[in-house]
Amino acid sequence: MTRTWFITGANRGLGRAFTEAALTAGDTVIATARDPRTMTDITHPRLTVLPLDVRDRERVFATVEQAFTTAERIDVIVNNAGYGLVGAVEELTEAQIRDQLDTNFYGALWVSQAAVPRLRAQGSGHIVQISTVGAVGSLPLFSMYNASKWALEGFSASLADELKPFGIHVTIAQLGGFDTDWAKSSMRFATAEPAYAQLRTAILGMPEYPDAAAAAPAAAEPAADEWVEAAPEVAAAALMELVADPNPPLRKIIGPGAHLMVAMALDQRRQDYLADPEFAWPS
Repeated sequence: MTRTWFITGANRGLGRAFTEAALTAGDTVIATARDPRTMTDITHPRLTVLPLDVRDRERVFATVEQAFTTAERIDVIVNNAGYGLVGAVEELTEAQIRDQLDTNFYGALWVSQAAVPRLRAQGSGHIVQISTVGAVGSLPLFSMYNASKWALEGFSASLADELKPFGIHVTIAQLGGFDTDWAKSSMRFATAEPAYAQLRTAILGMPEYPDAAAAAPAAAEPAADEWVEAAPEVAAAALMELVADPNPPLRKIIGPGAHLMVAMALDQRRQDYLADPEFAWPS
């Protein structure tokens, strides 16, 4: 059975890997990117590329409608568009904070909101929200990235319950580290406050933020001895297995080291609650 996909942020990194994997599987893909010219190197009769800045709600609704009209039905929606923002809360500007949330959180919200009426009408569909282990725990200097993904997971969990009666699945894909542009050209940085130089060294391995045009440090998200970056194709293969599951889970951990990172984050939360003598962890 072939599927039709709608993928945001499809021009590079994970989005491109998802697009190529779906096409290889014989599926049809409607891919979006802010600049469609960045996808001209992929020519395929089952690929349609549409321009889309997910921060623009009106444009999102128009593009999603165009996609459904073109394909008649869409089986899988992958909200992948996003980027990393590094900076202590004190260092971040209002514009940086709003743009992070507009892209990582509101972008996925607008796409989901626009697609739901169409998915309900066809009585099926699978929305995959590309999240991160950073939505389970947190890391200093990544507060707004963590916040955007925690918000993504919060609305997506409620959305899953709302759509279940209509035969529509929602999965939050909690990804670990992958060798993509996320920690390189896609990364954005605050203006460094000297007071956080020691923290930057501990987390990023350098006392200052790198130049905006330079690659981010390899330990960018998150720093841990066990962290291993895998090729984007590994995530794409896991995504293909996920969408083939007739009863997909709400949460799916993907990537080397990701399971350990989630376990560590949940254990830290458990220890916090156990400090409360009135709290009893369910057995």
